[in-house]
Amino acid sequence: MATLEENPVCPLYISGKWLSIAGKSNSPVFNPSRGTVIASVPMCGPEEVAMAVASAQSAFPAWRDTPPNERAQVLFRAKILLEDAFEDLCLGIATEHGKTLSEARGDLRRGIEVVEYACGIPTLLMGESLENIARGIDCHTDRHPLGVVAGICPFNFPALVPMWMWPLAIACGNTFILKPSEKVPLTMQRVVALLEKAGLPPGVMNIVHGGREVVDAILEHPDVKAVSFVGSTPVAREIHRKGTLHGKRVQAAGGAKNFIILMPDADVERTVEAVKDAAFGCAGERCMAGSTAVAVGDAGKRLLPALADIVSAMRVGPTDVREIQPDMGAVISAEHKARVSGLIDAGEHAGGKILSDGRNPDITSAPEGFFLGPTLIDEVSQTSPLMATEVFGPVLAVMRAKTLEEAIASANRQAFGNGAAIFTNSGKAAREFRRNVNAGMVGINVGVPAPLAYFPFSGWNDSFFGDLHIQGKEGVEFYTQRKTTTTRWFSFGDGEIWAK
Repeated sequence: MATLEENPVCPLYISGKWLSIAGKSNSPVFNPSRGTVIASVPMCGPEEVAMAVASAQSAFPAWRDTPPNERAQVLFRAKILLEDAFEDLCLGIATEHGKTLSEARGDLRRGIEVVEYACGIPTLLMGESLENIARGIDCHTDRHPLGVVAGICPFNFPALVPMWMWPLAIACGNTFILKPSEKVPLTMQRVVALLEKAGLPPGVMNIVHGGREVVDAILEHPDVKAVSFVGSTPVAREIHRKGTLHGKRVQAAGGAKNFIILMPDADVERTVEAVKDAAFGCAGERCMAGSTAVAVGDAGKRLLPALADIVSAMRVGPTDVREIQPDMGAVISAEHKARVSGLIDAGEHAGGKILSDGRNPDITSAPEGFFLGPTLIDEVSQTSPLMATEVFGPVLAVMRAKTLEEAIASANRQAFGNGAAIFTNSGKAAREFRRNVNAGMVGINVGVPAPLAYFPFSGWNDSFFGDLHIQGKEGVEFYTQRKTTTTRWFSFGDGEIWAK
C-alpha cells in the first residue's frame, strides 16, 4: 500500500486505501511557475474503474442507511479539518496550478462553502406530504440516493470543481468516484486524506486517475448511475451523449465566452478594476472569465485608457512561494501557452489593435515557467479568430457597439451561454440587459457573476448539457431520486384495543 508522502506517482484511493498501480504509463504533473515536474499520474483504464466501482457499490448500502444527520457530522468534521489545513492546501493549489495564492484561497474557500451547504442535508432532503388527497388517502414524497456516482474534473479549479460534486453527492447518501484532472491531482489527494480523518467510511469516496480511457470506462460502466463533468464544450457534449446513451444521469458544464458590456455612464475606477479581475483573474483560465468586452458609444474613450494602464501595470511571476506574490501567475502548460499566444497572433492579424501585449513576458526569477502577461486587444471584429473559440487565457478582446441593443446582439450571437455582465449606472439599461442577454448567469456591475453554493451554476446553450445544474437545490435533485408513496388503510387493527 502506498502513502501520499513517499510516492511521487499519485496513488489511487479505493476502499479506504492508497494503492500504487504498476505497469501503466504516467503523465507528468508540472509546477507551472517553474516548468518542472513535481509528480506523475498513472493513466488508468477499465480495470481500475471496475475496482473503484466495486468498492463504491459495496459501501453504498451502509452509507445509504446512515442517517442524514450522521452523514452531515462527517462533513462538519471535514470542514474543520479543511479550515485547519487551509493555508497549506492553498499553497499546494498555487504550486500545481500556477494561480496566485490569493486566487487559490478563493478556490478552496468556495469549495468549503459547498461543504457547509451540504452539512444542511437533513433539511435539504426533506420530502413533501399531503393528507387526504382523496377520502382516506394520504400521499408523501421523499428522496433517495442513486447509488454509485462519478465526477470528472478539469484543471482550472483543483479544489472548487471537485467540491461542487462530492460533498452534495455523499451527503445525499451516494458513494463517489472522483477522476481529478491529470494536470492537478495533488489537491484532491490531500483533501481526501482529510475526509478519511473525518471518519468517512472506506469505499464512500474513491479516486482514479487517467485520461480518455478511464473516462470512457466510467461512462460505460453499468453500475455508475450519474456523472458530473466540467470541461470544454466539445468534451461536455460528448460526455452527455455517451453517458445518457448508457442510461446515466449527466450534468456536463462546458466552455464559455462571457461578454462584459461597458456603458458610457459606468464608474471608471470601479469598472476597470472589476473588468481587470474578470478578464485576468486565474490567468483567464476559468469558464466565468470575462473574455470579451463591448464598449458602447463613448465608453471606449472613457474606460479603455485607464484599463490599459492598470493592465500594463500588472505583475506576473511565480506563485509557489508565500512571501512574494504577483498579480497573475502562469498558465497550466507550455502547450497551452503556445495555443493562447497563437490566438493573440491571429487576432492581431485579423485587425485587432494591441493595447497591452503579454506574449513575451520577461520573468527573470522563473525563466522556465509557463508565463503569459495580460493582453488587451481593441477593435476586435465578430469574425476575428478570437471570437471563434474559448481562449481560456489572459486575453481581453474589446469590441465596439453604437447601442446597447447592438452590444446584446453581439453577445447573443455566440453559441455559449455561461455568464454575461454589464457596467452601468442606469437601472433601465441593466434591466434591458438582464432580460435580453442569452446567458444563464448575469452580473450587474459584477464582473464574475458566479453564484455561491446555495444557487445553481446555471449555464445555458453550449455551456451546459443536461437538465439539472451543479450546486444548490438542483445539485440535490441531481444526486437523488424521488419516491412517492400513496397510502390508504381500510380498517383498524385486530384486538379489543381498536374496537370502537
